[in-house]
Amino acid sequence: MRYYLILIVLGLFPPSMLGTNRTKISLNGNWEFKQMGQSHWLPAQVPGCVHLDLLRNKKIPDPFFRDNETKLFWISEKIWEYQKVFYLPSNWQIGQTKRIVFEGIDTYAGIYLNGEFLGEADNMFRSWEFKTNRLKAGRNIIRVVFQSPVQVSDSLARNASIRRPCENNRHYSRKAQYHFGWDWAPRLPTSGIWRSVYIANNEDRIYPSARYAPVKLIQEKDSIGESFYFTVEGKPVFMRGANWIPGDVFLPRMTPARYRQLLIAAKQANINMLRVWGGGIYEEDIFYDLCDSLGIYVWQDFMFAGAMYPADSGFIQSIREEVTQNILRLRKHPCIVLWCGNNEIDEAWHNWGWQNQFQLSASDTAFLWREYRQIFHELLPDLVNQFDPQRNYITTSPQIGWGRKESMTQGDSHYWGLWWGLQPITVLKEKVPRFMSEYGMQAMPNWSSILKYSIPADWDTSSLVMKVHQKHPTGYSTLANYLQQENLQVKNFKEFIVATQEIQHRVIKTAVEAQINSKGRCMGSLFWQFNDCWPVCSWSVVDYYGGRKKGYYTMQNAYKQAAK
Repeated sequence: MRYYLILIVLGLFPPSMLGTNRTKISLNGNWEFKQMGQSHWLPAQVPGCVHLDLLRNKKIPDPFFRDNETKLFWISEKIWEYQKVFYLPSNWQIGQTKRIVFEGIDTYAGIYLNGEFLGEADNMFRSWEFKTNRLKAGRNIIRVVFQSPVQVSDSLARNASIRRPCENNRHYSRKAQYHFGWDWAPRLPTSGIWRSVYIANNEDRIYPSARYAPVKLIQEKDSIGESFYFTVEGKPVFMRGANWIPGDVFLPRMTPARYRQLLIAAKQANINMLRVWGGGIYEEDIFYDLCDSLGIYVWQDFMFAGAMYPADSGFIQSIREEVTQNILRLRKHPCIVLWCGNNEIDEAWHNWGWQNQFQLSASDTAFLWREYRQIFHELLPDLVNQFDPQRNYITTSPQIGWGRKESMTQGDSHYWGLWWGLQPITVLKEKVPRFMSEYGMQAMPNWSSILKYSIPADWDTSSLVMKVHQKHPTGYSTLANYLQQENLQVKNFKEFIVATQEIQHRVIKTAVEAQINSKGRCMGSLFWQFNDCWPVCSWSVVDYYGGRKKGYYTMQNAYKQAAK
């Protein structure tokens, strides 16, 4: 009889929930989900997201295959419900106040416990904690209702008192900006419990202390203009690197094994710095753990890119909590050597013609710039100084736009005269800045990768499928221009693939050699970009499926020389 009782107890209370000494109970694993208004619940996984759960239940086709992306935007416009039934033993301090902790909720959600409303979440980049004394012995049910990120963002934009420059309304949401589409990313804004969730005792979370950063960023006036270089243990080091974007559109697919595969590939390419780009996410702990162990320094952007963000009291408070949490979480990692406020907003404001494009009045222009300064010149540096004062902070990258001569003599530079300006590859021999934090050239993925998302009928750049997997508005025509400049003739699609990778190889070789041979004028080369978030023609040197393009090996050889 005792044997059967043990089985029954173990069935109700998994080993992770037994015992009075446990201070944390995981709620990861099996959940259920459904579209609001429907009656049938489907199995779900947490951490996860709605697209992956629909795919796992065979309710949608693979979003990355052929042109399926264009058929699945409806998912982002619906309301989705998630729930989990879990059981607690009677001796687990029932009746005491506990915390239900979500390490990451993407993005707009209401949380309910046993039918009681606990609170709301509206920021993907932070953890959320809800205190409750309503947990019961035996059966409990937690439910999370996700609003459409697209509809919420659009509603916030409609109700705003001023038009804020951006290509869509992504900047009203504290959500990974690339989810709304980029010139290398699909438009697949998703929802879900994307990081772990658990029940914990009601004590404050303790964050690790800051670790010694070996670094420092040196910006000093000199005979050229102003330096921009890093020292390690006091010695100047040429930073050999690339820009890192999220490794998947659907972030819960980024397993430790996938992080390890990509970061080992970076180490094998003789990379010693990765810039975590500001339109993605604050990466998982495993990313920084691996960078620590591999000796890869991290330039860490805060998550703002290419838009004028709100600075009303509610938004400021959301940013404050987000940034505080992430500094406290990440400051223990010696790999982090720089905090950067944003990607390309200062340059866009001064050089992209936003004031005319968005028909901003003089008063609106002044108002938006004051808000910009409030976030990036006041709030963020204050938080860095408060919680991680030993590390450097810069307001934006680049500090001066590529169309101005000062971009070659001071600060870091994003040089896009190559590609956007259609300038010849040889221009990279002349355009040698103090620190090249972005430059690049597109190349097609490897042939073995293309076979995974297309069929023979698609093998032409004019096909619908190849257009879907090219997100830059003039991508193929720009590549054709460079093929002509470099006198590379192609007769078919396979030759086009090879030729684009040859172009990328020539760009990397020309640029890195010029930068290394600049006799200290330039002290860093961060190629755009290292990896991909889906299968696409992009600037990456490692495609979504892990295929290494010719440019990867060029980078590997060039950085090997730079490391000597």
